[in-house]
Amino acid sequence: MSDTYDYFRAHAIAAVRKARALPPGRPKLKQRTVARVYHLLSKEAALAPNIRHLDRFRAPRRLELQVRR
Repeated sequence: MSDTYDYFRAHAIAAVRKARALPPGRPKLKQRTVARVYHLLSKEAALAPNIRHLDRFRAPRRLELQVRR
């Protein structure tokens, strides 16, 4: 396993936990989407470890920050 895989996996788990804590509604759906994106990125990173995956981290991170507002 690569460091990138572990990094995305940890963020996916944290995003799922945040989604479970939110009340039903749009923020919860957005947070679940963020968790799915992190999970897919971790799967992709497991198949082909590459530093470019870290560039893809920015989009779900921005969405996650929007959910917090």
